[in-house]
Amino acid sequence: MDEIHDQNTLVSFFKKEVNNFVNSRNWKKYHTPKNLIQALMIEAAELSQCLLFKGDKIEHILKDETLLANISDEIADVFIYLISIINVLGLDLTKAFIGKMEKNKSKYSVKEFNNGKYYKK
Repeated sequence: MDEIHDQNTLVSFFKKEVNNFVNSRNWKKYHTPKNLIQALMIEAAELSQCLLFKGDKIEHILKDETLLANISDEIADVFIYLISIINVLGLDLTKAFIGKMEKNKSKYSVKEFNNGKYYKK
């Protein structure tokens, strides 16, 4: 079996894996949208904490294997809770993503929003 990477993994894989994990532990009754969103926010805060007072230089982050491992774990936790919310609400992530990107393209045109600047008409 080939190794699993972003290039060859479908969204449905993540949805099934998280669903199986939750169901096998009988956690579904605790996975309300409110609880999952709160858990997501806690994990996002833990991700933020990984970089607290670390500076803004990406080179320093990339050289620190322990820090990168911690960041990777916290990103995975955030992603797992996002997938859990998607599962509970029965959302289609691809449709949500495409719809929101179209809105963003319309709202933030390249002409007006470029290089970190907002150009008023």
